[in-house]
Amino acid sequence: MNKTCFWGGLMAVAVLAVAAQNAAAQDVAAGENSFKKCLPCHSIGEDAKNKVGPELNGIDGRHSGTAPGYSYSDANKNSGITWNETEFLDYIKDPRAKIKNTKMIFPGIKNETEAKNLWAYLKQFDASGKKK
Repeated sequence: MNKTCFWGGLMAVAVLAVAAQNAAAQDVAAGENSFKKCLPCHSIGEDAKNKVGPELNGIDGRHSGTAPGYSYSDANKNSGITWNETEFLDYIKDPRAKIKNTKMIFPGIKNETEAKNLWAYLKQFDASGKKK
């Protein structure tokens, strides 16, 4: 392998890495914008409090129905869901179809890209509301 080929390949890898990093940042920014749809009922971050819906800190890996101090429906508490990307994407399309008799009244987010961006935004917060 000659030096030109080596450095050219290395440069291509570096460019791809930066592009991937920028795409991820854009996804989180788009997700933050989508979260505005959730703000009337939910909060997230260091000052998050339960509202009409529970605060969403630490949702990635959290069992459904377990946010401290929030009064969940039995349906939500007994859903058996542990939140991860797959469960969230299925849920957010149509919350009432995923968890029958949930208190959450929201038409859902049908656009998969928007839902993935929203998940990227939500999962960056740990249980204390700090960004990971």
